[in-house]
Amino acid sequence: MKRLFAITLMIAAPGCSLSPKKQAPAMNLPTNFKESRGWKVAQPADHLPRGNWWTIFHDSDLDAIMQSLEVSNQSLQSAVAKAQQTSALLTAAKLAFLPTASATSDYTVNKSGALGGTGNPNSINAARSGSGVKEIQSVGGTTNWELDLWGRLRHNAKATKADVEAVQADVESTRLTLQTQAAQSYFSLRAADAQRLLLERQVASFAKSLQLTQNRKAQGVASEADVALAATQLATSRAALIETGVVRATMEHALAVLTGRAPADFGLKPATLTSHIPALPATAPSTLLQRRPDIAAGERRVAAANERIGAAIAAFFPTISLGAATGWRAVANLLAQGNNFWSFGPDATFAILDSGQRLAAKAQADATWRQAVADYRQAVLTAMRESEDALSTLRILAAETEAQNEVVRAARESERIASNQYEAGTLSYINVATAQATALNAERSAIDLRSRRLNATVALIKALGGGW
Repeated sequence: MKRLFAITLMIAAPGCSLSPKKQAPAMNLPTNFKESRGWKVAQPADHLPRGNWWTIFHDSDLDAIMQSLEVSNQSLQSAVAKAQQTSALLTAAKLAFLPTASATSDYTVNKSGALGGTGNPNSINAARSGSGVKEIQSVGGTTNWELDLWGRLRHNAKATKADVEAVQADVESTRLTLQTQAAQSYFSLRAADAQRLLLERQVASFAKSLQLTQNRKAQGVASEADVALAATQLATSRAALIETGVVRATMEHALAVLTGRAPADFGLKPATLTSHIPALPATAPSTLLQRRPDIAAGERRVAAANERIGAAIAAFFPTISLGAATGWRAVANLLAQGNNFWSFGPDATFAILDSGQRLAAKAQADATWRQAVADYRQAVLTAMRESEDALSTLRILAAETEAQNEVVRAARESERIASNQYEAGTLSYINVATAQATALNAERSAIDLRSRRLNATVALIKALGGGW
């Protein structure tokens, strides 16, 4: 027995791996982004802290929103709780390597067939006095230790560890997505504030124009059509001013939910939209594999699926364990000398017929691995597309902003000239109205462009895996 035990331990100690040696799927990535010309290549890494990337916008209100999101967002708290559940499963997988022990206690009344069926209610009492009925008592304990010769427990533990790392990466993906939503909602809200401020100025300006036109009509210089046109402009700008409230309210409600509050309990005072568009470094495509948490999660799920293939293969081999039991068993006087017992020895269990269940489990594990590989590759391609989208959007919007700034300057000058000529009586009001409408639309477009550039900057930060 001792020799068998020693040989068994020698076999079990080194263990073996039945998982196929499959590495993370290779991806043929370009050396640069299509839109990366003129960008500085950064050297980030996934293991480094991302930090508070939103501080590059220098906005205290945005800082406060992000801090509240980290503490109170319910989607983030749900993701964290899921990660904690998976960590508990890892603890259970590690404990599976240790022996198990249990205590037992038993009491039975055993009647032999020699008594027959007399139907006499006093027969039990007679049996207890030695006529075939025995009261058997036992108490003891057992212990069992599965020897992981084929690596089933080890593969399951490694797979669970990879699952934990994948879910932790999912938490970071959720956090980054929520932060992105908060930042973009915030900038859209501030863009609505900027549009409102512009329209308030225009409403005041159009009100003066209407009063001026009414005075000129009273003097016989302007026509009724001029007054009607000035009144239309004023009413249109007032309607547009009211419309900005819809966007602002929607974005404010979105921010309330993102920060874990009811819309009625959240509010932001109007403020200006920042004109600071930070310059961001673009990583080389290969560094996305190190930065993006969703890609990291996909790679760990490939590893987990690979380990489960090994566990499925190990199921084809016998389960070998060491067992021991000890205790007392007796008809009477349980603890009397000679009533104790003990046993110790190895045990092997091998399923001879399972109707193909193990083959089905192996086929499922193989298919799961192929699915994980496809998901991983799709995550990489999606990351590349999102990065290219953000880079091209920023490049195009930057050029469009320069052109739009020229439009704003020209429209303001045209409005100034038309207003002066109208007051001098050398130009009709329709020319003034046209110039004013052009200037207003140009400035509103400039605000919209600034908001889109800020949101595209946030999208690039997300595409590159967060801050650095």
